Amino acid sequence: MGAESLTHWLTPPPGGFTVDDFLSMRDLPRHTELIDGSLVFVSPQQIWHVRIIDLIREELKRQAPPEWRVEREMSVRLAKHEMPEPDLIVVTAEAYANQARTSTYYTADDLVLAVEAVSPESVSRDRLVKPLKYAAAGIEHFWRVEQDGDRTVVYVYVRDPATAEYALTGIFHEHMKLTVPFEIDLDLTRVMG
Repeated sequence: MGAESLTHWLTPPPGGFTVDDFLSMRDLPRHTELIDGSLVFVSPQQIWHVRIIDLIREELKRQAPPEWRVEREMSVRLAKHEMPEPDLIVVTAEAYANQARTSTYYTADDLVLAVEAVSPESVSRDRLVKPLKYAAAGIEHFWRVEQDGDRTVVYVYVRDPATAEYALTGIFHEHMKLTVPFEIDLDLTRVMG
């Protein structure tokens, strides 16, 4: 990476970077996101973060009906200046099958669920910023996963179509059992095992 490309990344144009700008950038660090037209670089993941995402991904893949597929750390094109990378997404089987081998993102219409595991450096983005953007883009379900001491807590949200905002529908500590977006039964204590 040359100094010229680094300067280009650090100096957004007036109005911020667009998704098209973002998609044309080369040599960005892995997991870079575009939020409000600015590049967001993420810190290395902690062990808990890796393990909880692996556990949830494994269980979602095992329990999802055939019309849904699970992806890890794929960008989602939400709007002109928004391209976050949720930790996990559940997409339609059709969108999954239609993605070319070179595709690097999905659109909000492809998703039924976005999952974010909160890291110390992503607290405000994962609690406040991203949920607002996911709901505004029409993603029906959102889970926020957090570490509370030795246990994992999952906050489950469903989008209210009247307000286009998420409403909290449950908080789960050791065991999570849901019927939407499909039947899910998840032992959250397995992450520490």
